[in-house]
Amino acid sequence: MTVQLIVTDEGATRVITLRRPEKKNAITQDMYRAMTDAIDTAQNNPAIRCLIITGGSGVFTAGNDLEDFLSEGTSNTGTARSANNAIKFLYSLAHNVKPIIAAVDGVAIGIGTTMLFHCDYVLASTTATFSTPFIHLGLVPEGASSLLMPHTMGYQRAFAMLVMGRTFSAEDAQVAGFVNVVVSPGHTEAEAKKVAREICKLPAEAVATSRRLIRLPPEDMTRRIDQESHLFGERMRSKEAVAAFKAFFSRKKA
Repeated sequence: MTVQLIVTDEGATRVITLRRPEKKNAITQDMYRAMTDAIDTAQNNPAIRCLIITGGSGVFTAGNDLEDFLSEGTSNTGTARSANNAIKFLYSLAHNVKPIIAAVDGVAIGIGTTMLFHCDYVLASTTATFSTPFIHLGLVPEGASSLLMPHTMGYQRAFAMLVMGRTFSAEDAQVAGFVNVVVSPGHTEAEAKKVAREICKLPAEAVATSRRLIRLPPEDMTRRIDQESHLFGERMRSKEAVAAFKAFFSRKKA
């Protein structure tokens, strides 16, 4: 557990809350490990019927904390270790058998957007925005997004987001089919808990079986995660990516 991540069990629902508002909930390696543990330990716990991932009011997550991600990356081993924590989290999402709800209030960037395609129900505030700007850093999609996005919202929309790096509004996301409901700012978490209570009242075994039938097989997702990860690692060492990261950090210091 880290103070930047709060995990609470409320009745039959486990609520995973990102709590790093000063950094727009950018995800550190410790946070990845804590989220993975929160998901994994729910799998064989019959008392937990549903999971919620939320960033609280005003922000979901700005994605990877790039400084944290690269701080170990002075060597190839360090970069691999950093990437591995994110991959373990994505594997946990792919293999998760409990209904998972996302409450998105504010920005969802990078993995903040791609993780939503592993969720079963997504609520967004009217101020929520969704973007996967991997292309701007000379990188490629991750999180099995290259598989799940076209499957969920069609090739053209997936191309616009993943390849062109376009940002989607909450309304765009609902039309695209990866957001269920758009609510007022500050209400996503409360509404997510209502949905969780509704799910928790349903027959657990029937929910699990039905969910498994309508989702892509976990092995398809993990195979794509591995493929993307290999290409992501190659791109991290590319001239394009090195130049893009230098420009990114130069802008931050300016």
